[in-house]
Amino acid sequence: MNSANFTKLDWTILVIYFVAMAMIGPIVSRKGKTTEGYFVGNRSYSGWLIGITMFATSISSITFMAYPADAYKTAYLRYMICLMLPVAVYIASHVFLPFYRRGKITSAFEYLEMRFGPGIRAYAATAFIFGQLLRLSMILYLVSLLVHEMTGMPSFQCILIGGVVTSFYTVMGGIEAVVWTDFIQSFLLWGAGLVCLLTIIYKIDGGLFRIIREAAADGKFMIGDLNQATGKLEPARWGFSLNEKTLLMMFLIGMNNWLTEYSSNQNVIQKFCATRSAKEARKAIWVCVLCSVPTWGFFMFLGTSLYVYYKLFPDPQAHDMLTGAMKADQILPHFVVQVLPSGFSGLVIAGVLAAAMSSLSSSINAVSAVSIVDIYRRHIAPGRDDRHYVIVAKTIALASAVIMIIGAAILMAADSKTLNDTSTKLASLAAGGLLGLYGLGFLTKRGNGRAVATGIVAMLIFSAWMSAIELKWITADGLVALGLPSGVAQWFAKPMDTYYAGMMGNLIMFVVAYVLSAWSQHKGPLTNLTIWTQDGTPVE
Repeated sequence: MNSANFTKLDWTILVIYFVAMAMIGPIVSRKGKTTEGYFVGNRSYSGWLIGITMFATSISSITFMAYPADAYKTAYLRYMICLMLPVAVYIASHVFLPFYRRGKITSAFEYLEMRFGPGIRAYAATAFIFGQLLRLSMILYLVSLLVHEMTGMPSFQCILIGGVVTSFYTVMGGIEAVVWTDFIQSFLLWGAGLVCLLTIIYKIDGGLFRIIREAAADGKFMIGDLNQATGKLEPARWGFSLNEKTLLMMFLIGMNNWLTEYSSNQNVIQKFCATRSAKEARKAIWVCVLCSVPTWGFFMFLGTSLYVYYKLFPDPQAHDMLTGAMKADQILPHFVVQVLPSGFSGLVIAGVLAAAMSSLSSSINAVSAVSIVDIYRRHIAPGRDDRHYVIVAKTIALASAVIMIIGAAILMAADSKTLNDTSTKLASLAAGGLLGLYGLGFLTKRGNGRAVATGIVAMLIFSAWMSAIELKWITADGLVALGLPSGVAQWFAKPMDTYYAGMMGNLIMFVVAYVLSAWSQHKGPLTNLTIWTQDGTPVE
């Protein structure tokens, strides 16, 4: 692609953006002198501010680039996952989240030690860190695509730019820097997306109504997906299936993903606990919902609009992205660099960078918090002064940035249908059974460390099996060669769609631990640890 359209004015806008974001870290660093200030901002934030920052964290560059790419190449099946967020948040706000406010915790995993013991807490914290490092790498990879397209610089240098700038202000300022940069970046995201859509509407004769008419005629609004065998869009069936992507299964995946997010994701729990009261915390999560669901829909529609635009104004590279010869995730960068006028390109690219950096900063800070609170201070170096823990927290944040840069470089060389598809698979495989674990803790009076550990082992074996299948390490032909009958080998090589691995892992974790705990009772009091044993103390 030609990056010559990116002018000095565009560069000026980007430089101003980077300098402004970088300055926030040192400016707000005074609040991060203690772990309480560095991780939860002394629990002093209002609900509307935290809600906007939670929204900024949830959208990321996956929203800005992968959602349009998914709608450009396929249709709206994966958007059904997003529609389950309000339902999951309603359940979580009544079942899970009050427990965290009552205990005035910093990490979501402190609860698990009270319920099941220190070993289970350490496992959950490690699973979270692993999943977040995967997410960090994917988000940084996506934003590096755009920087690469606009500048022509080598891909790895583009990855370094995003990683270094984000880690600088996050390490310096802690949660205070995360909150205020997220707040600013959320408005940049909306503005940038709107500029792209308005440009498409302006350039197409007939505007918005033409886009809707052309897209509807080609089935681009269907709740369906691309058939890999025929290359055509097909509507999704409604019913239950573990081997295809049906509408019901997308809803179940959404419920699984969002309940996991609002029961055990440190990104969410940390901000929920950073508000000044339970009332402000509830306000925050609903502000996030009311911002997130329409924004995801907007960016899906932006991808549909790009499809109509390139249908009416054919472009060889855009065609290659539609057919799979090139990665579909490049479609928005391609449009920004080739079509948008001078100045607007810089604004949009700042918006994409903002979307990525808001999520990267939150995840880096969350990884640092979990590493300190649940692992380092709990098991490795207990009893040290707060200054020591803040220094180590900053070191861990820096190490996380290095790992995400390496992971993004690996993803740059990967092959995938769309990053929305890949992100869904990775989230499923790396789920760690956390929803099953928290469900057992909150919803039942059963469970102890030994039974839960056995459930975790069973879940990890299943996840490793599904990962090996996804990586093509296990194939039907290979199993037949080992002596298994053909029908049995085919089932073992593809028992279900990878999308459902996380949901099944949670179920395995819950059932195994629940059954085994029937023979060994929980030790110690359960007061305020389950929904059945609350003492009625008001949540503050």
